[in-house]
Amino acid sequence: MRTILILNIILRLFIGGMMIYGGLKKFSAPMPEPTAMVEKIKAGEDLSQDLTKLKIRNYVFGMKQTNYFWQFLGFVELLVGLLLLSQIFGFLGAVLAMPLTVNIFLFHLFLEPHEIGELIEVAALLIANIWLIAVAYPQWRGLLFTKVWPAKTAA
Repeated sequence: MRTILILNIILRLFIGGMMIYGGLKKFSAPMPEPTAMVEKIKAGEDLSQDLTKLKIRNYVFGMKQTNYFWQFLGFVELLVGLLLLSQIFGFLGAVLAMPLTVNIFLFHLFLEPHEIGELIEVAALLIANIWLIAVAYPQWRGLLFTKVWPAKTAA
């Protein structure tokens, strides 16, 4: 039991650290203008022959050019990371991190399947997140399964 507790703390630190790192990176560069990609293509600067790189670039640029979603994603990653690092709100952080870790895994699975090292790293992130939620099952099972007892009738 003590081993599981230590493992949970380590996994929360791992996922929390990764989320904070990813969230901070989203604020490190200025946001591009909505027409920046189109202007680069017109000027002949951004004509990548690598279809995979082009898909990734377009995906990330699409989130950045909204002028809110990239920062929102960074803020949510920071929040989730802090919740996980706090240990007190670790379960809430793990639940909120689940859609993020699934998306990160799917991004790497479909857009960078040749990067085996990164794919293993994000798979470990997803598995760790699933573990943290699964190990807390006794705490949240009441949300899924409720027993409804029949009303007592007078005899």
